[in-house]
Amino acid sequence: MSPDIIPHRAETLQVLRFIASEPILMLSGDDEGYGSRWTLGGQQIQPAIARYLMESGFIAETGRTEFGARKLTLTPSGDLFREQGLVWWASLSLFEKIRVTLLG
Repeated sequence: MSPDIIPHRAETLQVLRFIASEPILMLSGDDEGYGSRWTLGGQQIQPAIARYLMESGFIAETGRTEFGARKLTLTPSGDLFREQGLVWWASLSLFEKIRVTLLG
């Protein structure tokens, strides 16, 4: 994983961990994404993380809820990215994990 392009690496990995069990919900704003909100388990996801995952092809729409929110789940490349992230995280020392969590 290249740390220069992944926004908020520790938080992105946390989103990838949780998305395996339930989809991200995208509540649309306008056509350019302004005003859109992404949630996972009732918690809001930072727009930079959600956009990164969408634009990189790691998540894709799999349908809509009865209220019109878009459901986004991991793609096969997203599954691989998640697994690589878990291996990367496990390779870090405690100090490195704290530094990545606090400083990005």
